[in-house]
Amino acid sequence: MLILGLAPGAHGSNRTGRPFTGDGSGDFLYPVLYETGFASQPRAVSRDDGMKLNDLWITSVGRCAPPGNKPTPEELRNCAHWLDEELRLLKNLRVVVCLGKIAFDGLLAWALRTGVLASRAGYSFAHGAEYTFPNGLHVITSYHPSLQNTNTGKLTRPMFLTIFESARKLAETTAAQASPRGRLHEKVLA
Repeated sequence: MLILGLAPGAHGSNRTGRPFTGDGSGDFLYPVLYETGFASQPRAVSRDDGMKLNDLWITSVGRCAPPGNKPTPEELRNCAHWLDEELRLLKNLRVVVCLGKIAFDGLLAWALRTGVLASRAGYSFAHGAEYTFPNGLHVITSYHPSLQNTNTGKLTRPMFLTIFESARKLAETTAAQASPRGRLHEKVLA
C-alpha cells in the first residue's frame, strides 16, 4: 500500500527524516496505522525511533516544504518525475490512500502521464471515495490529517480509521487474488 501526501512538513519530516513524523499530522496518522497493522508502534518521533512500516510506503506529490503549505502547480510539475519513479519501483502496489485533494490530483496526473487513465472524467475527490483504475490499482481518498482538519472535526479518528481498515481489506483481497492459489480458486469458481 502507498500513502500519498501533499509535501514534507517543514517542522515534521524535513526535520525528522520520515514522512508524517514529529508533527501534528503524524500524531494523528501513526496511531491509526498501528491499529490497522501498517506500523509497528503508535508514535513516530524520528527515523531512528525503531518504527517499522508493514507493507506500506509513504511519499508525497511535492518534495519540498511549500510556503503556506500549498505547493504551486509549477512545483508539483517539477517534482512529478520523482513520484513517477517511486510508483514504477513499487511493483506489488495494490492500494493508494491519497491524503487530500492535492495528493489525489497528483495521482490522477501520474495516471494520465503514464497512460493508466485516458481521462480524469469520473474521478473526483471526496472523503472516503474509492476507485479502481483500469490497471487494477485501488485508490481511496481521505481528508488530509492536518491540524486544521483534525482540530475542527472535519476529519475525526473514526473517519480516518475507516479509511485504513478499507485499505487493509483491499490490500489483503487483491493479494489473495494475485497469489497462485487465489487465481486457481477464482478459476474453479468461474
